[in-house]
Amino acid sequence: MIYLDNAATTPLDPGVRAEMEVYFGEVFGNPNSIHAAGRQAREAVENARETVAACLGASPNEIIFTGGGSESNNLAIRGVASARRSRGRRIVVSAIEHPSVLETCHALEREGFELTIIPVDPTGLVDPAAVADAIESDTILVTVMHANNEVGTVESIAVIGDICRERNVYFHSDAVQTTGKLPIDVDALGVDLHSLSGHKIYGPKGVGALYIRSGTRLHAQITGGGQEKNRRSGTENVAGIVGLAAALKRSVDRLGSEAAAETALRDRLLTEIPERVPDTIVTGHPTRRLPNHASFCFRGVEGEAVLLALDQIGIAASAGSACSSGSLEPPHALLAMGVPPDYAHGSLRISLGRQNTSADVDAVIESLPPIVAKLRSLARPAPV
Repeated sequence: MIYLDNAATTPLDPGVRAEMEVYFGEVFGNPNSIHAAGRQAREAVENARETVAACLGASPNEIIFTGGGSESNNLAIRGVASARRSRGRRIVVSAIEHPSVLETCHALEREGFELTIIPVDPTGLVDPAAVADAIESDTILVTVMHANNEVGTVESIAVIGDICRERNVYFHSDAVQTTGKLPIDVDALGVDLHSLSGHKIYGPKGVGALYIRSGTRLHAQITGGGQEKNRRSGTENVAGIVGLAAALKRSVDRLGSEAAAETALRDRLLTEIPERVPDTIVTGHPTRRLPNHASFCFRGVEGEAVLLALDQIGIAASAGSACSSGSLEPPHALLAMGVPPDYAHGSLRISLGRQNTSADVDAVIESLPPIVAKLRSLARPAPV
């Protein structure tokens, strides 16, 4: 199989797996127990917290471990909404956020909060000036993702962060797609809350983290034993946390070389696929995009049909967010960008990983044109 769906999930790095293995058996204590077995597990969790913090330019006491990116996003948004509802009830959010952000914001709207949804331009960029205009006296939170999972556009997070700081409004960014792929410094970005996930960076599934800037008011959404500094109760997933930290450290250490290799492969896809497949548009920003991300829309075909045809020849890709799989609707980000429906239905996302080679890209470039041509011929009305 040629695996080109790394924006959905990545394979577990063998070195990360090796670091995790001891915590599945030999070191099994509850990190909240005071005996030696518990202290050993607690040490592993705190060492991981220090590693994650160092990779983000944060302090260890600003890192909370969660069950993944979606939980981190929920905790950030619901936690701030609960803590600051007496100050105001307005949340500013971009139109192209991940469902774990948009659906959470809409759920809060049904609970009495007010949303201001910021549009994007045809490349998927959020205009910082539009964010500034949207902030009102009752705004308590702005949430804009660092990079879009469907089209790969990287947003002007540092500029938006400056705006939010000037207006005394908390700023959250879903950085699940960028952490470990782009240089991250939470102070330089100006974020108060920053979400990440293990399985996007060659770590395990089911574990994530949320950076919470010191002094940020946030109420826990999972209550119980008061773990994770009373921000997220529940016995910590020690093996998963160790794996997340190890994966992030490895990704950060390799960031420059991996980004360069993936960018070269990505640019071949962005250039050659539109040349070989008529009526194709590249989605996302032409230059301000993730190094491993190429996305397209083919007129007159269904993206799911393209994916199935690729899968039959051993190529795994995606039509958009894996969290929306099974939906026959075009990705909401494409519609928000103004992509015509006859193109938006034919979306394809190719996301590269450290395991991919030029031969993998060759296979896609050679395979796609006949697949799309055949699907278009089948969709064409029969002559009368």
